[in-house]
Amino acid sequence: MNVVVAGVGLVPFRTPRHSETYDVMAEQAVRGALADADLEIGDVDQAFAGYVYADSAAGQTALHGVGATGIPVVNVNNYCASGSTALWLGRQAILSGTARCVLVVGFEQMAPGAIGSVFPDRPESLWRFAEARDRGREPSDAPAAAQYFGAAGQAYLDRYDVDVALFAEVAVKARRHAAANPVAVFRDPVTVDEVLASPHVYGPLTRLQCCPPTCGAAAAVLCTPEFARAHGLDPSIVIRAQAMTSDRSDTFEGDAMKLVGSGIARQAADAVYEASGVDPFDIPVVELHDCFTANEIISYEALRLTPEGTSDRFVRSGDNTYGGRIVTNPSGGLLSKGHPLGATGLAQCAELVWQLRGTAGERQVAGARLALQHNLGLGSACVVTLYERLGVAA
Repeated sequence: MNVVVAGVGLVPFRTPRHSETYDVMAEQAVRGALADADLEIGDVDQAFAGYVYADSAAGQTALHGVGATGIPVVNVNNYCASGSTALWLGRQAILSGTARCVLVVGFEQMAPGAIGSVFPDRPESLWRFAEARDRGREPSDAPAAAQYFGAAGQAYLDRYDVDVALFAEVAVKARRHAAANPVAVFRDPVTVDEVLASPHVYGPLTRLQCCPPTCGAAAAVLCTPEFARAHGLDPSIVIRAQAMTSDRSDTFEGDAMKLVGSGIARQAADAVYEASGVDPFDIPVVELHDCFTANEIISYEALRLTPEGTSDRFVRSGDNTYGGRIVTNPSGGLLSKGHPLGATGLAQCAELVWQLRGTAGERQVAGARLALQHNLGLGSACVVTLYERLGVAA
């Protein structure tokens, strides 16, 4: 059974200094998604809330402003994949028959600076990752996330003998796409030289190749096709296939790219392609997890958008942007739109729904009927989702 995406909502992303509190942002996003679907909170059977840096039951607090209806509210914390994990759970609830209409919301009120541990008096959840990352490496004061993805980027450069400017090209493309996105944080253009000349962070990464700490919220309303028809909703945008994966034994065996999720992304993507029967070369638009430029390059190949070792040609030929084979991150991605951890997966969902509806404005990918979403959280969780625009009622 296809699951209908009946409505989406998104608040403009902001830097921490200019942000509302998480409950205000979440309420706005939820109201937007309900209005987009032409539904009321009383029509919803269950709710799922994704976030990282908030106390327990923050999902209930976020929904109180919309209406306390007594429905189950499930709180989800899966690092940067929290929003898409909540989306995965919402879809599961519908597929299981326990709900006809669910609300999914993701939000984050982040502090300035690099993310860090909240509970220093106990083992960190990523201690196995840190141990694997630091094996044979000199200690560094760089932010932890930059160390993981910087090491992965250096491993890619070494393996395929490509120039570091390849990563800078991704940052340039992200800004170019974000210029057409009114909710993106960074919309001013940059050049390859400016990206490479920005302050060094770790490995091949400079500051303009790292996503900023961001606050924001996004939401989606999912339902069965029957519920959509009964309520006069548009049933044409559906989740055709979805897969979620977590760490495998080879995650920690010394491959820096697998340590940041390339292996589990490949596993999730392959499961989606097998379930849907869709060839990745037939997908015209994708929102993928570009928390760092290096991860966008690595993800191209993990998702089979281009064969292994060919990302350099993929980028240089323009096949990753408008006029090429597949438009990657038309929203500007995490690098330019912003990365409010719990909201990111639902923001990707919103962008792809708009693309499939044909309402993405200047960002529109012409004729898009399929769209792919990739959301990754270290720890690890990876969710890959395939959306489709149906020509007839679902």
